[in-house]
Formats: sequence, C-alpha cells, structure tokens
Amino acid sequence: MSDVGGGALIEQLAPDVAAVAAGLDERDYLADRGLVTALFLAVRLRQPLLLEGEAGVGKTEAAKALAAWLDVPLYRLQCYEGIDAGQALYEWNYQRQLLAIRLAEARGDAIDSDDLFSRDHLLRRPLLQAIEHAGPRPAVLLLDEIDRADAEFEAFTFEALAEASVTIPELGTIRATQRPIVILTSNRTRDLHDALTRRCLYHWIDFPAPERVLEIVRRRVPGASEPLVLEAVGAVGRLRSLDLAKPPGVAELIDWVGALAALGLTRLDADTAALTWGAVVKNRDDLDLVEARGADWLVTADA
Repeated sequence: MSDVGGGALIEQLAPDVAAVAAGLDERDYLADRGLVTALFLAVRLRQPLLLEGEAGVGKTEAAKALAAWLDVPLYRLQCYEGIDAGQALYEWNYQRQLLAIRLAEARGDAIDSDDLFSRDHLLRRPLLQAIEHAGPRPAVLLLDEIDRADAEFEAFTFEALAEASVTIPELGTIRATQRPIVILTSNRTRDLHDALTRRCLYHWIDFPAPERVLEIVRRRVPGASEPLVLEAVGAVGRLRSLDLAKPPGVAELIDWVGALAALGLTRLDADTAALTWGAVVKNRDDLDLVEARGADWLVTADA
C-alpha cells in the first residue's frame, strides 16, 4: 500500500495548523486551536481522530468542512444499533444478479459464479468506498456516532481501518492505495473500547465561547438581524444553565435563529419564543422545565 503521492499533496495543502484553520474558516467552520490541531494531526499522520462532545456542537460538521476544504469525497457511515458489516462494507446486488441469470437463460447462455460475483454486482458501502478511493488525495471517512453501534461492530470496523484493506471472498483482498483520513464521532451514549481509543487521536468539543457562537450563527444565518442573533444566543445560554437532559447545541441554535428569521422577526419576543422553542428543546421533560420558567425569563437579558 502506498499513499506517498497523496501525502505530498496533503502536505502542500496543509503545511501547518494555521493553514488548516484558514481552510476551515473558508468553509465557514470556526474551530478553536485545539480542534484545528487535532484535525491537522489526523490529516498529516493519517491517524484516526475520535471527536466527542454533546450533540450539536459540530462534530459531524468538522468532518464535512475538512472534506470540503481538501476537495475530497466524504464517505459517511451513520452508525446505529444493530448495524453490521454489510451496511459498512458491501453487499451483493441480488436483484442485478437475478436479472443477469434471467438474461442468460433467455439467450441460452451459460452463467457461472464468476459472472454473478463480479465488481459489477457489488454494492459498495462507505468503508469500502473509502478504501477503494484512488486519489489523488485521500478521502475522508466519517464514522458518525460510533457509540450507537455495538462493541463487536466497533471492533470489526477498526480492524478493517487498521489494515486499510478488506477481503471479499469472491474477489480477494482489496487494499487502499490512499489510506483514508478517518474521523469518528461519539455522543458518549456508551463508553468505547480501550482498544479503539488507544489507537485514535482524541479531542473533546465543548460548547463554544459566546463570541464564537455569535460569529458561527452570523455566518450560518446571514439574513438574521444582529439584535435577533444576540438575543437568541443569550436565550440559549440561559437554557443551557438549566439542568436539561439534552442541552441545546450550536446546531439547534442555528435552526432556531433560522426559524425566527423566516417568521420575519428582527427581535426576540416572549410570545414567539414560546411558539418556537421546540426548535431548541427536544425532550419532553426539558420542555416542561423550560415552560415552568416561562418565556419572559428566556428572553429577558437581566433575568
């Protein structure tokens, strides 16, 4: 396996941490120096990076922004309970195989297993797509919410990534010519195995500081008025001070400001907040807690 050519191209594009920060900024992703450094090392060392943090703080968006800046494909595997190797690697296209059999029968041709189990009949899933990606730059492989999968799938996935290859019994071993840049995300619904975390770079993404939150929302919802953005950021800060099961993240804040702007608001008022706080509060118990405090509390800066 060789990724020398791709590595040289990456070194030119990402010579240092500052270049990565500037590249992400071009894609409207504002990251602190710790996250930028972690992403730089993942790119240059080609070592998997595990990003953890609360939901909505930008873990998935970090991988998307990195792939967009590097101008490489992003192969995203959304993990869930019960996911297996078929969803991660490949499956055979049984419908296409059946069609090939019927066409051969109609023509009176013979057909054997080599005809049925060929690359033409392979359904490639994200892990195999990332391994097969030929470059010239390495692809970004995002294993999103790896904590939702079970421990066996976690172990299988990381073994395949460690080897940067996969064996398909009918076709043989497929090895990567460009080892992918791998980013894993976790919301900590369960602890990941030590064997995985030991082999990854690690970074915890906190909810950003208020000034960074303001800039993120300004960029993501450019049509929103400045007073509305300021008031919505303050309101979410008050929500996060409560003992919520699911504190709103930056993603929810962006959605809320977008909804308020779509309603034509230039300032946040209590009535509209009460009608729309479902954009930021996504849990019934949390909603009861917020409603008990009241919309006036939510929108009052000196509360």
